[in-house]
Amino acid sequence: MSRELTDDKEILYSKTIRAGKRIYYIDVKQNLRKDLFIALTESKKVIDKETSNVRFEKHKIFLYKEDFDNFMNGMKDVIAYIKKEQYVQEEMNEKEKEDGNSKDKEDNDFLSLDKLDIKFDV
Repeated sequence: MSRELTDDKEILYSKTIRAGKRIYYIDVKQNLRKDLFIALTESKKVIDKETSNVRFEKHKIFLYKEDFDNFMNGMKDVIAYIKKEQYVQEEMNEKEKEDGNSKDKEDNDFLSLDKLDIKFDV
């Protein structure tokens, strides 16, 4: 079955996004009342480990025009949260590396014999 005629709705416009084993299709379709909507499809290549057969899992979301603004606001909010959390995590990882390197340097300095200064009272 061709992609243009799936779900008995003609695809008026389509954008394909390839991402590793996944492909995302963002399709603009029209319902029977002539209202446009978005059909977002995730298609994931799955290989059966036992038989080596290849199949595609598909998941769909339909987004209607009355929900566009709320959906986009939610997406922007979630993406901003993820970017912020990743930035914080990267900063923490960098700080841990720096702390680890300075601790290693202190340990090496402590063990270095040429900096050993011991005084004995006799």
